[in-house]
Amino acid sequence: MPLRLESTFRDRLADADRPLIGMWLSTGSLLNAEICAGSGLDWLLIDMEHGPNTLTTVQQQLQVIAAYPVTAVVRVPVNDAVVIKQVLDAGAQNLLVPMVASADEARAAVAAVRYPPEGVRGVGSALARSGRWGRVAGYVPSASETISLLVQIESSDAVDAAAEIIAVDGVDGVLVGPADLAASMGVPGQQWHPDVLAAAHRVFDLVHDAGKKVGVNAFDPKMADEYMAAGADFVSVSADVTLLARGSEALAARFIPASDGSAADAY
Repeated sequence: MPLRLESTFRDRLADADRPLIGMWLSTGSLLNAEICAGSGLDWLLIDMEHGPNTLTTVQQQLQVIAAYPVTAVVRVPVNDAVVIKQVLDAGAQNLLVPMVASADEARAAVAAVRYPPEGVRGVGSALARSGRWGRVAGYVPSASETISLLVQIESSDAVDAAAEIIAVDGVDGVLVGPADLAASMGVPGQQWHPDVLAAAHRVFDLVHDAGKKVGVNAFDPKMADEYMAAGADFVSVSADVTLLARGSEALAARFIPASDGSAADAY
């Protein structure tokens, strides 16, 4: 029986009447992915750029997450057609491409997710999870309809080129990365710096003027609230590693006397 693929993140954003809230999956753990998938969050980002995720762990997490009403997005490690092809064939329908700083780089990402003649994606869906091994009728000619593409703006050069980036046909939205943006602006670690906030708000306005969607990384709750008030359509508010790190630290602070520094001193 022919199968249908899930709705894309593009579709969910178009239908949303509030910002969509998500978090990162950085550990590569299937158990962590399933726990977070059942949390009630709107979307999860499987991170291949900074987390130890491989093509295999990405596909396995997509399979686990598919049992829950949450949208999975995969951040590829680099804007590379071969990597993007492999992640798409693993069944990813929603991609985030990091470090896009020009319209040419955005066009390269679009080409990588589309089959010829519109793009350069290699045809192998009959062998892959993307088309469910030939069980999705008409997958190849309609594949672009089943995929949403987000690009990440996270440098001062990218901010300057934001209008041209978002105008590229096939780019469905933008995620602003304040951490790298702050570093590129000469204020590393200062995501609250007025210049960083002004740059992010400038991107918000440009993306919305183009009729597309914009999101942001904001692991601080106050920062997330302020970005949502400024019009963010989607926000990533934490990560599995962050929750585990801060949670375990809170346990140590709650139950270990302050004068007993033996555990901390061991490191």
